[in-house]
Amino acid sequence: MNLKLVSLSIIAFTSSILCAEVDLTFPDDFMFGAATASYQIEGAWNVDGKGESIWDHYSHNYPEYMKENATGDDAAKSYYKYKEDVKALKDMGMNHYRFSISWPRIFPTGLPNNVNEKGIKYYNNLINELLKYNITPVVTMFHWDLPQYLQNLGGWTNEIIVQYFEDFARILYERYGDRVSVKWWLTFNEIQNICFGTRTKKTFAPEPVTPGIGYYLTGHNILKAHARAYRLYEKEFPRDKQHGKISIAKEIMWPIALNESSECDQAAVNKNLLFTSRWLLDPIFSKQGDYPQELKDIIANKSKEQGFKQSRLPTFTPEEVKYIRGTADYLGLNEYTSYLVTMNEKKGNVSMADDMGVTIYISDTWITSKNSAWLSMNPQSMRSVLNWFKDNYGEQYGVLITENGFADGGDLDDDMRIKYYGTYFAEMLKAIHIDKVKMIGHSAWALIDNLEWTTAYTSKFGLYHVDFKDPERKRTPKKSSYFMKNLTSTRRLPEEYLKLSDDLAERLKTRGKIIPMNLF
Repeated sequence: MNLKLVSLSIIAFTSSILCAEVDLTFPDDFMFGAATASYQIEGAWNVDGKGESIWDHYSHNYPEYMKENATGDDAAKSYYKYKEDVKALKDMGMNHYRFSISWPRIFPTGLPNNVNEKGIKYYNNLINELLKYNITPVVTMFHWDLPQYLQNLGGWTNEIIVQYFEDFARILYERYGDRVSVKWWLTFNEIQNICFGTRTKKTFAPEPVTPGIGYYLTGHNILKAHARAYRLYEKEFPRDKQHGKISIAKEIMWPIALNESSECDQAAVNKNLLFTSRWLLDPIFSKQGDYPQELKDIIANKSKEQGFKQSRLPTFTPEEVKYIRGTADYLGLNEYTSYLVTMNEKKGNVSMADDMGVTIYISDTWITSKNSAWLSMNPQSMRSVLNWFKDNYGEQYGVLITENGFADGGDLDDDMRIKYYGTYFAEMLKAIHIDKVKMIGHSAWALIDNLEWTTAYTSKFGLYHVDFKDPERKRTPKKSSYFMKNLTSTRRLPEEYLKLSDDLAERLKTRGKIIPMNLF
């Protein structure tokens, strides 16, 4: 059994013992904030020179795959109401705001020969408003809204996009990076989920379906594009002037062995982490760089069995391995939940899921969102992921939680969301004070209710309610926003959430009826 997994199991068993010893105070430099993404909140999809994105194209051409045939054409109208969004941050006492810049709002076709100055101005205005209230911008360059023109060229499966992304990164550094307070950059949000866009048109834009081939090509080219943006900053934008830190935002859902006494199920945990996390983290964060050898061997063997002449996983040259390795100053972590895993040796179609050979479940005894079936309230996942990252990649990288939150139907009295945040903060404090994990801060997903991709407006994550039936998109603070306000003002978590977290840990050990999840 993997010793690092054993240590994480010990964490779970000793949680209650250590509960009384946990320091409930957040460090002085811990950043509290909230997050959003351009397509999900801005609206104004074709206003002031903005080009078409793949999500504009997808929602307009495949409305049957969007809940209630929704689009992001108007969304929460943050293009016009960004000052209200910033005021919400101010009222909650937030230190930072993680938002994304729409590539087609800056380069309508994705190409650098046509700069949309009105798009540049919009984000300048947003940044100025944040700085007025001493709120630090955390800027995501790409949060899934690829210009449709680039998708017509093959999108992320075409290596030419690496150069185009570097061009996009350059203008962002030039126009926004000169401000001392704009020092946190994220090149990509959830690379693996971007790769899922090649899997099936029913769940994600864009619409091409190339599972098991385009999936790996996409990840490969995104890693190259990330490295190009990082090395560009090193070369052309001296750190002593711009003071920037750069990373990716990586999503990690924590796998738990279906039967924790089964060596086979423990192996499934390792294999799941190999395919969902190490595949994209090792090239950047590991000392040796490159894809894990075990991953390369599995996909090469699978490819051979399927009649391919070479592996479906692309290869890096030695020069590329060196170029990509170390291209991060911290880790951006999107952490929401966990699931159960067991081995599945059945052969399926060419796909990442078949390569991985792991089946995913949740238990009906867990507290699961009624609006997002994949999202269960399992706060121990937070501490487990933080320790796993530290143990595997070293203590030198600080971790900024770039997304974390719970979905409901939009109630103003959102007690479940408060319980979720309170218990996840409890596990984060254990990681900080007991495990000595280097934490930078936390970004609540989301600041406001928004369009949650194909689930559209039926799944609400916001600390602020948005009335999507109101043409003005009225914002109203939810009960959870006052919880956050109390947290940022006292910088101390109420003790009750330690007990709640331990209670959820006990619930996590029960299996009940297991429900298969089609996540991959």
